[in-house]
Amino acid sequence: MSESKSAIPLGMAVYEHAAALIGAGLWEASRSEELMFASHAKAYETYGHAPIVVGIDIYNLEAEALGATVTSGGPDAIPAIMDHPYSSLDDLLALNDFDPRAGRIPLVLGAAKRIAEEHPDADVRIPVAGPFSIAFNLVNLETLLCEIMSDPEKGSAALARLVEIQVDFCREIHNSGLDIALFESAATPPMFSPAAFEKIELPVLKDLLTRAAEIVGHPLPCIIGGDTTPILEAMLSTGTGYVVCPAETNQEAFMAIMARYRDITVRVNMDSGVMSRGRSDEIRAEIRRIIELIGDRDKCCIGTGAIPYETSPEAILGAKEYLAELTA
Repeated sequence: MSESKSAIPLGMAVYEHAAALIGAGLWEASRSEELMFASHAKAYETYGHAPIVVGIDIYNLEAEALGATVTSGGPDAIPAIMDHPYSSLDDLLALNDFDPRAGRIPLVLGAAKRIAEEHPDADVRIPVAGPFSIAFNLVNLETLLCEIMSDPEKGSAALARLVEIQVDFCREIHNSGLDIALFESAATPPMFSPAAFEKIELPVLKDLLTRAAEIVGHPLPCIIGGDTTPILEAMLSTGTGYVVCPAETNQEAFMAIMARYRDITVRVNMDSGVMSRGRSDEIRAEIRRIIELIGDRDKCCIGTGAIPYETSPEAILGAKEYLAELTA
């Protein structure tokens, strides 16, 4: 194995899995600052991963603060939003300004600050949802898409209103001494066609990423899952410094595009089912496949995808060890 491969880390997405490490249910861990802190601190102490993205049901945080109700599907089910509090784009345009005391925002910020204090060398980040991912949780999807497509100008204005709220949230995060990871997977095709993504979503997403980067002082990750190869060039035009090559897309085509963008970090995701099944032969084969796909690229890591709650820690640690073996 060439010496350059030694720089390839395992990029772990540890959200609900963190709760399993302390034996906590997902609902309880998502509702308690103490359990949120303990679970993510334990995950970092176990895996030493970077960044630490503090949260359990990461796409629910802002929508809940804006009026959505999050419900529990059981102790090991990821909390979810089942009913949408608003009925139209007009409701989104009328949303109140960001309130740092709303919902679980103080809880997550409090837990993250405690982790940063206990582990000062760790890269601690707060998950920030993109505008369409928030709208997706606030308004019934069929209504949301019909109104956006019938009146793109109003759709863009509604998403822009959510950007203003998120910029204030980003400022609150930065003032708390923390960093940001931005997620916008609801906007992936086929939810938006590539043309609709570029016309409606891209301007507001770029605005959010640009203004958030100005707040924290560096380009931010633009994390979008699903079949993103058709919108990759648009994503890269946002000024992001980090993208994910999802397992659900044509990874060969994705990486062929990324060959023209060597200055941007790309996380190439494993099939999350491989990790959750915990079979070392499958995990090792998947790691070898991705290393071959990465080739001689410098700015890259191998991603786990969102690690399921029930995943064995031994499987994750074994994957890290195997990467070290490959570069020995």
